[in-house]
Amino acid sequence: MWILPLVGYLGSVLGFCFLTLAIASGLYYLSELVEEHTVIAKRLLSRLIYFIIGLQLVLWVVDGLPLVLTVLGVASHVVYLGNMRRFPFVRLTDPLFLCSCVLVLVNHYFWFRHFSDMQQRPYSRSTSMYDQLNVPSFTEIASFFGICVWLVPFSLFVSLSASDNVLPTMGSEQPSHDHNGKNKRQGMVKVIVDHVLSGIGEISRLAGWKKAEERF
Repeated sequence: MWILPLVGYLGSVLGFCFLTLAIASGLYYLSELVEEHTVIAKRLLSRLIYFIIGLQLVLWVVDGLPLVLTVLGVASHVVYLGNMRRFPFVRLTDPLFLCSCVLVLVNHYFWFRHFSDMQQRPYSRSTSMYDQLNVPSFTEIASFFGICVWLVPFSLFVSLSASDNVLPTMGSEQPSHDHNGKNKRQGMVKVIVDHVLSGIGEISRLAGWKKAEERF
């Protein structure tokens, strides 16, 4: 077969593109939703952080997760909680925000290495394929990463906002005002999506694929 594999590759590319657009649209909508309900979003995020801190302590006590990694996870969520003091606005040069970004990657690396070792040790010691191995399943590991490692940073990324001139000067701490004198904020996700679309439009215009007055 020659054509069917090509059709499969084409379908995979189209599926990836549609999935990316769907995720971007969902994040865009969530960002607008948070902008309209800032107080509720702040309350929910704060309670979510406390819930995950309690969940990690329970996992340490009941399931015997490593104490050092548990302390790292709890400390990371305490740092994430510090970003709520000016919610939903963020200054990208804020040391607390930069520390949060680093802690996300550090948590992911060490927890990933921990679960990788948990998977390898029992298999290396087993003598038969019928041995009962007490190792966490892929669903359990993925759920742990989704809830205890990535949920709060992802929610903060969607929820945090900046002023309307956030790019290329994202360091602005004070929000701008609209013609009514009210604070005018824009979600970081919306800013990123808008600038990506603007960049694609500019490339298309330079390539002659669309006229200058046309927009995506």
